[in-house]
Amino acid sequence: MNFEYDVVIIGGAFSGAATALMLKRKRPEARILVIEKTTEFDRKVGESTTEVSSCYMTRILGLTHYLGHHQLAKQGLRLWFSNRPDQPFDDCVEVGTRYHSRLPGFQVDRAKLDSHMLELAVQAGCELWRPAKLTNCELDNGNGQRVSVFVDLGERTTTCRWIVDATGRAAMLARKLGHFRQNTEHPVNAVWARFTGVKQWDSYEWRERFPDYANRCRVGREWATNHLFGRGWWVWIIPLRGGDVSAGIVYDSRIFKFAEGSSLAQRLHAHILSNPVGREIFGGARVIEGDVHALSMLPYHSEKVCDDGWAAVGDAAGFIDPLYSPGLDFCSYTSYYVADLLARSLAGEDVADRLRHYNQQYLITYRYWFESLYKDKYYYMGDAELMSAALLLDVSSYYIGLVTAAYRDPECEFLNLPFNGIGGRIAANVMSFYNRRLVALAKRRWATGYYGRRNTGWCELYDGFVPDARLRKQIWRGLRRWWKCEFINLRLMLATRATVPESEASAAARTEAFEVGT
Repeated sequence: MNFEYDVVIIGGAFSGAATALMLKRKRPEARILVIEKTTEFDRKVGESTTEVSSCYMTRILGLTHYLGHHQLAKQGLRLWFSNRPDQPFDDCVEVGTRYHSRLPGFQVDRAKLDSHMLELAVQAGCELWRPAKLTNCELDNGNGQRVSVFVDLGERTTTCRWIVDATGRAAMLARKLGHFRQNTEHPVNAVWARFTGVKQWDSYEWRERFPDYANRCRVGREWATNHLFGRGWWVWIIPLRGGDVSAGIVYDSRIFKFAEGSSLAQRLHAHILSNPVGREIFGGARVIEGDVHALSMLPYHSEKVCDDGWAAVGDAAGFIDPLYSPGLDFCSYTSYYVADLLARSLAGEDVADRLRHYNQQYLITYRYWFESLYKDKYYYMGDAELMSAALLLDVSSYYIGLVTAAYRDPECEFLNLPFNGIGGRIAANVMSFYNRRLVALAKRRWATGYYGRRNTGWCELYDGFVPDARLRKQIWRGLRRWWKCEFINLRLMLATRATVPESEASAAARTEAFEVGT
């Protein structure tokens, strides 16, 4: 059959452009159309990459030069904890790395990155319709797909063999076909904005005011993804090239209620200022007008992500949570897998098994990723001891399972979605177990008034994570902190049980005294 295009990709941001670019590289003769509805890209939830997505961008896409010149190098994660609003800044708990990151990571302005990726796809030979509004999409499996678009003041209709849904949270095909599912187990929401006038983390003024703080770290804290934590919420602080700062809150509506106020910008700024670390950093900051965003019920997924004639990539397939910045990881795996699948199909190969695998494995990946890292995590976020144990174990597991493999053989490993096979199932079960334990410990701490008691007067700066045997040191450190929390939990249990008989005895004595008196 003759089609006007081999592939039509709906959505020209990172996932759609990366799919187009990789498919064009694998199959230069492919006729590819990218349809993008906006004249300019907007911002996404979070603007930070991980080691895996950075590997994809540098090793697979070849963006090292661009990222080095137009985005900022990221210096890992840095966590901050406090237990009262008036706590002195240098008494707050800091958890993070002491030295520069060993593997590349970037603080990215997503609008600029998306624009650059789309330019590369066009330069590679893809056709672009922009701005273009999709008016109709008809799927007919292997018999061809039909797309109608309003562009250049008129409607155009075209046919193609494959449609790729890269529409992000709009999840066009998932909603159209009835596959869209909200993740109600994880009711998290986000509000974010850009700020100017944010204080520098590594200024001379701070070195004079807090010499111990300045001297204990060998890397600029400003280039890290700094996080402020509380029970049921966390705030990201991400620097962007040019001097602006991205900051936003993500919160679990079961645990935390976002304060009321006259505007989203004022409410976000007020919340940040209520934290002792945020007050120091954002005391003189100002929100950039017109650059405030909010999303409710962040997590969702599609029960089916492909069929003969279509496939979903990136956020169009699903999204979980911006903590640890996994969004671009999902974009990397799905865009590379789908590009390879379509290239094989256009070469005449039967891809039925690959379609079946993508449908099955994506759901496994999504479920395991959610349960092992995020399920009920917001219950213990505000406790420095519990969250620092989770950080060490989570990141070490990430390095063992994904980072090491990605850097060893990226062309092969990005075709394997995470948590694949028996090894993936074992890893997911181990991670889910300690996550459930930390949730249980947090609930007991909260019930007994111990929650966050140790959010003062200490810091933990470690050497950093590397994808080799040195990870054992970080795993051991995380295990020791977890086991210490288990020991404290045992003490809290015994103390609680000891108070019950005492209360019963007191009640009996009061009853006896009453009877004697009458």
